[in-house]
Amino acid sequence: MSNYQPYQPSTYSGGGRGKRLVRRTDDKMIAGVCSGLAAYTGLDANLIRIVLVLAVVFGFGTGIVLYALGWLLMPKA
Repeated sequence: MSNYQPYQPSTYSGGGRGKRLVRRTDDKMIAGVCSGLAAYTGLDANLIRIVLVLAVVFGFGTGIVLYALGWLLMPKA
């Protein structure tokens, strides 16, 4: 006899629902993109905001474009 149990998706994937990438409304500065991304990745929101500012300054404005795309494409929580 073995202790083998068959794979059950509801047990391992949270009932068929994984994490969702959404803009958060409870911890936002402008539109909630950074706090939503932080909740999705498990990182601190301030760290994501600092990286975004560095992308704006040293990336010739690519951070602004990325933030605007996140604002348009990410649904509100």
